[in-house]
Amino acid sequence: MAAGVRLADAAKMFLGTITVDNTRRGYTAALDRLVRDFGADTDVALLDPDRVSGWFVFVWGAKSPKTFNLRLTALASACAWWRKQEWLTGDPLVRLQARPAPPDNSRAMTRDEVTELLDSDAPLRERTLWRMLYESAARAEEILTLDIEDLDTVNRCASVVRKGGARDVIYWQTGTARLLPRLTGGRKRGPVFLTDRKAKPSVALKDVDPATQRARLSYRRAATLFEEHTTGMKRGPFTLHQLRHSKLTHAAEAGASTPMLMALSGHASVRSLAKYTRVSAEALGRWQAETDPASRRRR
Repeated sequence: MAAGVRLADAAKMFLGTITVDNTRRGYTAALDRLVRDFGADTDVALLDPDRVSGWFVFVWGAKSPKTFNLRLTALASACAWWRKQEWLTGDPLVRLQARPAPPDNSRAMTRDEVTELLDSDAPLRERTLWRMLYESAARAEEILTLDIEDLDTVNRCASVVRKGGARDVIYWQTGTARLLPRLTGGRKRGPVFLTDRKAKPSVALKDVDPATQRARLSYRRAATLFEEHTTGMKRGPFTLHQLRHSKLTHAAEAGASTPMLMALSGHASVRSLAKYTRVSAEALGRWQAETDPASRRRR
C-alpha cells in the first residue's frame, strides 16, 4: 500500500487520464462534489463505504436514474484506477447499485420547441450557436472549436474535426448565415464563439481572439447557458446535444435518405443512426391525424 494520497490530488490525477472531453466533464462533476464534501486533504484510502453510500444517496438519490448511474460510474472508474495505483484497497461504493433506467423516446425537441428557442430574445452569441448546432446537426464540440479561418461563409459551410479525428465539412442554412456576420463583426482570425471576458494568461493562444483578447467559449459554459435558457420551456430544460438529435430526427421524418443522414451526422456506421431515426411523438400524432379514415371522409 502506497503512502496516503490526498483526495484532491487523486481526483486530479485520475481525471488527467480521461482523454474524451464529454466523459471528463461528466466525471469531473462527480469528483469535484466528492472532494468538496469530503475535503481536499482527506486520505483517499480512508473513504468509508457507509459514509460514501449515505453521502451519494443524499446528493444524487432524488435525481433521475440516468444522472444517478452516470455519477456512480464516474466514481467507480476513479476508485478502480486508485486501486491500481495502490492508493485504495477496498471499494467505497460497495453498498451502491446502478438503478434501472427506462428508455427515453422523447429526446428530440418538437419543431415548435425549436422555433420557440431559435426565435427567442437570447443574446446574439447564443442564438447563433444554437441555430448553427440545429441547422448543421454537428456536435457542440465541433462547433465550439471552430475558428473564423475555418468558415466558408459564401458556401455556408466549415471544416470541422469529427469525433475520432476525421476531417469533415458541415453546412448550415439561412438562419445561421444571417447571424454569423453580426457575431464575428469583421474579425479575420480567432475562435468564432468567445467568452464575455478577457482570457486568463494560462489560456492557450489558439483559444484566444487576437483582436479582443477574449477566450474561446467553453462547452461547460455553453451547456449551462442553454440549460438555464430552456428551463422555462414546457418540457425543459434541454441539452445542447438535443439540438443535434432533433435535427437528425426531423430530417429522417422529412424523408432524408440513410446516406444523407450519415453525411449530416458525421457517423461512419448506420447502426449509430438508429437512435436518431426513431419517429417522434409529434410525427406519430401527425401521421395518425393524416391517416385517420374519419378525417379523410370529411375532406
